[in-house]
Formats: sequence, C-alpha cells, structure tokens
Amino acid sequence: MKRIVLFLVTLLCLSACGSKQQQSGKETLTVTLEPLRYFTEVIAGDKYNVVSMVPKGSSPETYDPTPQQLVNLDKSTAYLRIGYIGFEQAWMDKLTSNAPHLKVFDTSKGIDPIYEEEHNHGDHHHGGGIEPHIWNSTRNAAIIADNIYAALCRLDSTNAPYYKHRLDSLQGIITRTDNELRELLQHADTTFLIYHPALSYFARDYGLKQISIEEGGKEPSPAHLKNLIETCRRDNAHVIFVQQEFDTRNAKLIADELGVDVIPINPLSYDWQEEMINIAKALTK
Repeated sequence: MKRIVLFLVTLLCLSACGSKQQQSGKETLTVTLEPLRYFTEVIAGDKYNVVSMVPKGSSPETYDPTPQQLVNLDKSTAYLRIGYIGFEQAWMDKLTSNAPHLKVFDTSKGIDPIYEEEHNHGDHHHGGGIEPHIWNSTRNAAIIADNIYAALCRLDSTNAPYYKHRLDSLQGIITRTDNELRELLQHADTTFLIYHPALSYFARDYGLKQISIEEGGKEPSPAHLKNLIETCRRDNAHVIFVQQEFDTRNAKLIADELGVDVIPINPLSYDWQEEMINIAKALTK
C-alpha cells in the first residue's frame, strides 16, 4: 500500500513539474546589467524571462562573460543594451556573431549624453567619449523605460496594451523618485567625492558637483590626492562614495585627512529606486 501511495505521489509531482515547466516556457531577454534588468522586468511582467550578463558584484567596465553565458545567450530572443558601458564596447560584436539571430535594442536612444575626454583605462575603454553610467538619473530612466517599451512592442505587438500599462506604472515610480530626490537634496551638500565617477548624470539632474578620485581611470597620483583634499576643503564636501567593485584605500586616506564619511553605494543595484534615494539621503546628513 505504501508503495502505491508513493508511486501516486511521485506521478503527481512529475505532473506538477511538467505543468510548471510548460507555464514557465517563456522567451528570454538578455540585458547588460542589473538596473536595466529591473526596468525591463517591470515592463515585461510575466511575458518574458529577463537575465543580465553582468552579475551582481562585477564591474560592467571589465567583465568577461562565462562560456555558459555565451551558450545561454543563444537561447535569448533579444538583447537590450544600456548604451556605452565598457562590457558592451568590448563584447557586443562577439555576442552578436555568436548568436546571429539575436535582435539588439539600444535603450540609450534619446539620452542627452555627457561627453568626457576619450581615454583608455588600461584594462578598459570608454568608447566615443560618452560618460556611460546613464541609468543613474531619473530623467534618463524615463527615456530608457520608453525605449524598453518600444522594443517589447516590436517583439510582441499583440501585448502592447499590457506593456503600456506596466510602462505607465514604472514612469509613475520614476516620477515619484525624482520628486523625493528633489525634496531630499534641497538642503544637501552640493559637492561630493566618488571613487569611480558613476553619478555624473545624477549630479547633472540636481545641480551637484561630482569629484572623481580616479585620475583618468587610474589610481590617483599623490599630487592628484593633494588637489582633491584641497578642493574638498574649499567646496565643503562631507561625503566620499565608494563602490564595491573598486579599491577603497585612497578614499579612506582622503576621509581620514578631512574627517569626512566614506559611504558605500551600489549604483549597479537591481533596486534602482532604493539606491537612488539612499544616495540622496547620504548627501543630506
């Protein structure tokens, strides 16, 4: 009797698993990084699986995809790129040649770019002289969201009303985030330091001054560190932001000299809204 019951339970489990697999048999979209996965998942809803090439804790400036990721990419319907980040500059041609069927959409279309002096970072390159961290901006996020919606409608026009409803919800989140940031930053520091300059668009949105500890993408020289300390004293900067992908020793050295706070941030977080608000709150302390 026990064997019969066990057999029936096994059959039920296999049936449920098979049913579950059929229900989850959705097409896959691949994106470059976690914030873009967040935007895409909000708009795509339950119509697609969304995966990011650059995993949590890795730098999209220098990341190399694993062989398994390249195999999995061949199963994706489309690739949504963020625009100008180092990973895409180095790998996009290889990714598309490896998966020639892949439809590629650029979510940076319509962004007002910040141009930087074109330079090599030693181990990576910011192509085109465009500051690549476009997602750290509510203004840009709204444009990125529209581009994702347009891509989804091209891939799956039947569900365009569904995507439009979810786009409207995301635009509401972006607008509320922008309003909260403006409220928080009314009495915030107007100058901040950051190891790697990932908040250029954030600073532009809210009239702030970002000072990068990196010097041309490399470790700062003693002379550059001295200039940074003098600039911070002059501009009354009280916050140094550091990211987990980079060495924090020089940031701590400056912080000790000035008696200011070192604040860890993650501009690559999937939790885009939370991270934007945390950055603003750090500037108001």
